[in-house]
Amino acid sequence: MPEDGRNGRLILVGAPLGNPADASTRMRDALAEADVVAAEDTRRLVRLARDLGITVAGRIVSYFEGNEERRTPELVETLRDGAVVALVTDGGMPSVSDPGYRLVRAALDAGLPVTVAPGPSAVTTALALSGLPTDRFCFEGFLPRTGGARRTRLAALAAEERTLVLFEAPHRLAAMLADLATAFGADRPAAVCRELTKTYEEVVRRPLGGLAEWAAEAGPKGEITLVVAGAPPAAATRPPDEALRAEVAEAEAAGSSRRDAIAAVAERHGVRRREVYTIVHAQ
Repeated sequence: MPEDGRNGRLILVGAPLGNPADASTRMRDALAEADVVAAEDTRRLVRLARDLGITVAGRIVSYFEGNEERRTPELVETLRDGAVVALVTDGGMPSVSDPGYRLVRAALDAGLPVTVAPGPSAVTTALALSGLPTDRFCFEGFLPRTGGARRTRLAALAAEERTLVLFEAPHRLAAMLADLATAFGADRPAAVCRELTKTYEEVVRRPLGGLAEWAAEAGPKGEITLVVAGAPPAAATRPPDEALRAEVAEAEAAGSSRRDAIAAVAERHGVRRREVYTIVHAQ
C-alpha cells in the first residue's frame, strides 16, 4: 500500500461494439487517465484510441483468456499500490463472455474498489433489435462447442419461457441453428444479429428452421448474437422427456446423486418423481 494509505480502483470500461461514435465521455476519460489499461487486444486498443482522438498515457498490458489467470494477481498488486486500472475488451462490457470476471472477483475479495464506465452491450442491443419479447430474458453466452454437449444443453433449455440471448462463432452458427430447430421446433421465432453497429450490420428475423437454412447457404461472417423466443407457456408446463433427462444429467455432472437430481427436477417442473425416474432409466 502506498505511504498515504490510498488504494487504487478498478474501472470496467464498456467499449463500442464497432462504431467508435458510441464511446461515452466517461469511457474516453477512463482510458486517457488510467495508470494502467488492461486490454483484451492491445492492438485494438491503440486503434480505438486513435479513432477517438485520445492518448492513452498509462501503461498498456494485455489481459485475455490465455493470460488472465497469471496476470490477475499482478493487477491486484497494482491496485494495492494505489494505481487506477482500466479494463477494456474488444467490445461491450468486460466479464460478459469476455475476460474480466476473474479480476473483478479478485479485486473485491481483496477489499479493493471496483466501478464501471458503462457502455454498449451486444446482449441488450440485439435483444432490442430482435423484435422479440424483452420484458423477461436470459443470457446463455456461448453454448458448448461439441454437438452432443450442445444438444444436451439445448434440451434443458427447450421449455424456458424467457427470451434467450446467445453468442456464437460464425463457423458454428449453421450447426447450432440446426440443433436449435430440432430442440425447440423449426417454427420458434428467432433473430440473428450480425456485426452490430458496424458498416455491414444485419438482422435476419425468421423461424429457427428458416434461419438454419439461411446460415447454411449464406455462411455469415463477423460477430454473431442470436436471440430466440421463449417457449410458449403450454410447452413450459411439462418439458419434453429429452429435456427432463438432460436436466438430470446436468445435475449429476455438477455433483448431485441421481436420486437427488431426479427429485430436484421433478419438483422444479411439478412432475412426479417416479415419472422422471422412468424417463431417465428408459434411456
